[in-house]
Amino acid sequence: MQLADKDLISIQETRLLLKNAKKAQVELAQMSQCQIDTICKAIKDAAMANLERLAKMANEETGFGVVEDKVIKNYFASQVVYESIKEMKTVGIVSYDEVKKIFEVAVPMGVVAGLIPSTNPTSTVIYKALIAIKAGNAIVFSPHPTAKNCIIETVRVLKDAAVAAGMPEDCIGCATEITLEGTAELLKNKDTSLILATGGEPMVKAAYSSGNPAIGVGPGNGPAFIEKSADIPVAVKQIIDSKTFDNGVICASEQSIIVERESEAEVIKELIKQGCYILSADEKKRLETVMMTPKMTMNPKIVGKSAAYIAEMAGIRVPQETKILIGIENRVGHDVPFSREKLCPILAFYIEDDWLKACERSVEILTKEGMGHTMIIHSRDEEIIKEFALKKPVSRLLVNTPGALGGVGGTTNLIPAFTLGCGAVGGSITSDNISPLNLLNLRRVAYGVVELDEIRKNVERESKIDPTGTVGKAAALDQAVEDKLDRVTDIIFEKLRNQLNI
Repeated sequence: MQLADKDLISIQETRLLLKNAKKAQVELAQMSQCQIDTICKAIKDAAMANLERLAKMANEETGFGVVEDKVIKNYFASQVVYESIKEMKTVGIVSYDEVKKIFEVAVPMGVVAGLIPSTNPTSTVIYKALIAIKAGNAIVFSPHPTAKNCIIETVRVLKDAAVAAGMPEDCIGCATEITLEGTAELLKNKDTSLILATGGEPMVKAAYSSGNPAIGVGPGNGPAFIEKSADIPVAVKQIIDSKTFDNGVICASEQSIIVERESEAEVIKELIKQGCYILSADEKKRLETVMMTPKMTMNPKIVGKSAAYIAEMAGIRVPQETKILIGIENRVGHDVPFSREKLCPILAFYIEDDWLKACERSVEILTKEGMGHTMIIHSRDEEIIKEFALKKPVSRLLVNTPGALGGVGGTTNLIPAFTLGCGAVGGSITSDNISPLNLLNLRRVAYGVVELDEIRKNVERESKIDPTGTVGKAAALDQAVEDKLDRVTDIIFEKLRNQLNI
């Protein structure tokens, strides 16, 4: 009889992957910038050669999204990310300041634990492999169980190409026995140098509580404010482009629309014109029953599905070509499904009296969920844009662009990335779009430029100077009084001498 404990097998597999990765990373860290760049190019080329195949695998295995959009995401994660990092100095001396007599040396972190979500599985593997290797790190992937096969295949494709280009074989690894215990081992093992966590909120919390350094991403819940000065048809198109891209699974995509009351009719008319469906009060209630689980978490059955599919789940009849389901909302809270993150083509629609009230509503939405992540504003009024920039608890305020593609750096000049930091306000260590520069340390070499004796002399000299002038004024006054007394004394003695005929 053959016995096999899957939990123990996954823990042992993880330990072995980390042990081998740690050893291989020592070799990788000795390579030149040219050698590292050659490996990165090979990873990019391999991904580019398999864009469509891997996209189809991800769609078929998870049931999420749109194949054509997953192809674009794979392209973005390979070609676009590669172009953004290829000139980065990440090996050896990376900067030298002749004037300040300081130079900086890039130091890899070691072994990165790459947690991969089911929503963007193949593209996230490509992206994380590129930025980890570029920074001189090894990486061990932990697949989401519902996207296991496409993730393992993506890792195989990239690893084969990287090894052929000179990478030590165990610098890229992937768990194949997927259990919670195995993932916990990956997070807590002493050979894990850094956790790069992209996924659900529980996974990110586990990463931060593991005892190892971590970069995690909290939930997105970005509102999109269409301010009255905006080009409304363009704003509506961009929101639809974003929310329907891969059926809304990118966390930076819009989750609600906020408009001023005077723009309400025009925006709704434009939404309907461009293929959205405005739910009646009864239809909205029915949709709410399928949006969340009994524990008020997002229902995985709606993630990455089309608007028509989700409507059918709720028993709502809509045209098959419907792009987004929109519910009028005036509440925000944990128990208000439309105010929460929805990784599918569903949007809340809020109507406010003016832009100040819209500003308050945005903060309310983000405070309940989505702190530190992303918000979108469509406006031609630069002063209002600046006011939103100053007051919103987000790391990215996107202006006149689709949220999903703007947040990841596709339609903006942000760093191209599939891991978006949410800053301290969002429980993250950074607010950056994560790049290789977040996956290495800098050793600063500083030359002496002043002696202690000189510091002492400076302190002594500066301490004698009264910057306010108070001491100087008091001394001048004392001297004036003393001079006056001397003159009075002289006069008195002169009169005495005259009277006594001395």
